[in-house]
Amino acid sequence: MPDQRPSNLIVFCSDEHARRVTGCYGDPVVRTPTLDTIARLGTRFTNAYTPSPICVPARASLATGLQVHETRCWSSAEPYHGQHESWMHKLRDAGHPVVSIGKLHFKGAGDDHGFDEEIEPMYLANDGAGWVQGLLRDPMPVYDDTKALSEDIGPGETEYTEYDRRVTHETVKWLKKYATRFKSQPWCLFVSFISPHYPLKCPEAFYQLYEYAQIPEPPAQLPEHDVLQQMARFWNYDDHFDEGLREIARKGYYGLVSFLDDNIRQVMEALEDTGAAHDTSVLYLSDHGEMLGSHGFWAKSVMYEDAVAVPLMMMGPGIAEGVNSTPVSLTDISATVQQTVGLKSKPAREPWMSRPLQDFVSRPKPDRFILSEYHDGGSPCGITMLRYREWKYVHYANGNTPQLFNLIDDPQELRDLGRSRHHERQRDMLRTLMGHAIDPESVNRDAFADQRMLIEKLGGRDALMAMKSFGHTPVG
Repeated sequence: MPDQRPSNLIVFCSDEHARRVTGCYGDPVVRTPTLDTIARLGTRFTNAYTPSPICVPARASLATGLQVHETRCWSSAEPYHGQHESWMHKLRDAGHPVVSIGKLHFKGAGDDHGFDEEIEPMYLANDGAGWVQGLLRDPMPVYDDTKALSEDIGPGETEYTEYDRRVTHETVKWLKKYATRFKSQPWCLFVSFISPHYPLKCPEAFYQLYEYAQIPEPPAQLPEHDVLQQMARFWNYDDHFDEGLREIARKGYYGLVSFLDDNIRQVMEALEDTGAAHDTSVLYLSDHGEMLGSHGFWAKSVMYEDAVAVPLMMMGPGIAEGVNSTPVSLTDISATVQQTVGLKSKPAREPWMSRPLQDFVSRPKPDRFILSEYHDGGSPCGITMLRYREWKYVHYANGNTPQLFNLIDDPQELRDLGRSRHHERQRDMLRTLMGHAIDPESVNRDAFADQRMLIEKLGGRDALMAMKSFGHTPVG
């Protein structure tokens, strides 16, 4: 087994990066040389998933190693604020310097998330309340902000790209000052960019990379599933696009992915210049993906691969070069960080609980299963996904029809076997397997109960509708 000695760690986190839009994951067009190099020099995980295809719950699980139903950070208005112990708390308590630079999407500055310092942090909008309209799921209101996605696309700067440049600047500055200063305890730096999150507008030089490119078009047919039809009426982004606008938006997204890659390049070069690179591990991940028009959806919030599958790669001391197909989750990051810097994490009692990625590098576990949940705006019921071997099973609460896909035979998820008479055995097996980890119907009731209490606490439905809504969290 390779020597897995303790090392410093940089965790690069992006926002809304679909796994497939990365060179090392097979995209023939996108240019991601920095990420491809990290993947080549370390381990690339081909079956990595978010615990929730929406920012706030996903980032709570990333911080704590807990599933969404355990954190009860169900939605974009129920954020992490230090209520559960994070890996940041554990590192800090053990004397490891631990600093964040960039987007957190936690509640606010007055809470103890576990970092020694939070540089250029981005917290929730509405003074920490977040996107409260998403709490209204029975009945669902009309969401009026979807048109903005099709209007702010193409070449150009946004407050988000300017923010990411500041994140890079502050990270380079931190490395120059501190990368070799701490001798007794490895440090951890959480570097969190917004790109390639919409608006799908990117700096001119990066848009030009794709101006004449043939961007792969995803399947666009909206599925004939009652819950997904309701979600598509709520998240009606695609109603505001035509073919020309879709092409511009996709090129803007590809440009943002390359812009992100270039920012990471600058940080990696600064790390090399400090002389600390050989003592530092690097982990890259995204909080969730982006549908980009696939199956008729833009943004996230559904359980299709473009929204729920994430890129995940790690390089550093003791991390072998290779590709690993073990199903892993962002919930595994907590144990991974602790092991990297030399702390012992609590052993996982069950296979789906937080485990160090290093364990899977040396001993792949292809039979592991992982979970993802969605209990946020636009959905009339809780949605729970299980990935196991070649199968993806999606449970829709309240008696709605499940979905079932064979991702080996049908990687684009075009053949839903949720009603197939020939696949009853597979559905029963996967539903039973899911039951070992979660009772999705009970969890659905818990989520709605918590959200009803929060709606009342905030003043009721009319008060929530009067609060500011938004398509993406403003900077500052």
